[in-house]
Amino acid sequence: MKTRLNLTIDETLLKKVKQYAAKNETSLSELVENYFMILTKPKKKHNIIDLVESLEAPTKISNNANLKDLFYKNQAKKPYNSMKPIPLKDIV
Repeated sequence: MKTRLNLTIDETLLKKVKQYAAKNETSLSELVENYFMILTKPKKKHNIIDLVESLEAPTKISNNANLKDLFYKNQAKKPYNSMKPIPLKDIV
């Protein structure tokens, strides 16, 4: 069952919306109803599986690669500590 709704809207905006509706062969009522449907639609809950499945697979790593060894070798290339040590006298 449909019911009536009265809206107050800026006149300039109303003219633009009417032009948009005519151009898209729809009514103002349909536009408002569709917008309200979008606003009230329950949000899809994401879980970790969705996130993992959306990731691209790395292309440069062999299926037989030892990922643990690759990680440690990569870490060994990085400087151990790029921060300068803070003198003890500045701490106390």
